[in-house]
Amino acid sequence: MPTLLPRFTIDQPETLAEASQLLQAYGDEGRAYAGGTELLLAMKQGGLRYAHLVDLKTIPGMNGIDTVNGRLRIGALATHLSVERSSLVRERLPILARMEHRVANVRVRTTGTLGGNLCFGEPHSDPATLLLCLDARLHTTERDLSLEEFMVGSYEVALGPGEILESITIGTLADSQRAAYEKFQVHEYPMLGLALVLDLDGRAEKVMRARVAVGSVSPTPRRSLAAEDLFTGEVGDTAGRLHQAADALADDAELIDDLEGSADYKRHLIHVFLERAWKQALNTQA
Repeated sequence: MPTLLPRFTIDQPETLAEASQLLQAYGDEGRAYAGGTELLLAMKQGGLRYAHLVDLKTIPGMNGIDTVNGRLRIGALATHLSVERSSLVRERLPILARMEHRVANVRVRTTGTLGGNLCFGEPHSDPATLLLCLDARLHTTERDLSLEEFMVGSYEVALGPGEILESITIGTLADSQRAAYEKFQVHEYPMLGLALVLDLDGRAEKVMRARVAVGSVSPTPRRSLAAEDLFTGEVGDTAGRLHQAADALADDAELIDDLEGSADYKRHLIHVFLERAWKQALNTQA
């Protein structure tokens, strides 16, 4: 296994247009470079090889965090740590700040970016799993996409030649909504992430709508409409259907046996962590 990075050139464009032109010119030999926490490791281990990296960190304004039309807007180059510590995120969407605090370790959170994490297509992505339940939109130099449209497969996303992710916008939650994110990890590596968002009635006695997603157990994080339907109804009755909802979520995740565990083991984890997320959501403000 290689221990040194292969030789490559690095370009530092000043605008998105320049970066896009470079990536188009380099084709398969080039890759956009943000935090590099996953990209450089994959290159060092020989899993990926690029002759050219286009450093996006030299482009101004791509790491900001603000609001637009009532939604949080997070620049693609905002680091996990900056999202975690943002007063705006903590005020408008604290569940996102809490999730970011649990990503990997301090070194990764300090360097790694939210946009880079999503663009790498990492199946074991905490942000992607939660953002599936938070009405996230991805804004590139070419178009706007839902996260479901963006995630194509394991380490594969829907970016065309020269197309660059600029920002992510996320809907904030109403007072009637509750959110939870639970995860199971081994040595800072997520083995399962589970996100749940509940829309409750005024008395918090009935679930009007729900969103639930699971990650790290399938090629991409997955929502389950069948599981979400099982959450609607009186809170007391819904609790009795958690077992069915967990099975529906596991079925839609298309679990497989691999080195990280059997499909049955992953199904068991989904049952355990869905119950934890359910209890957390009912007892925690969004």
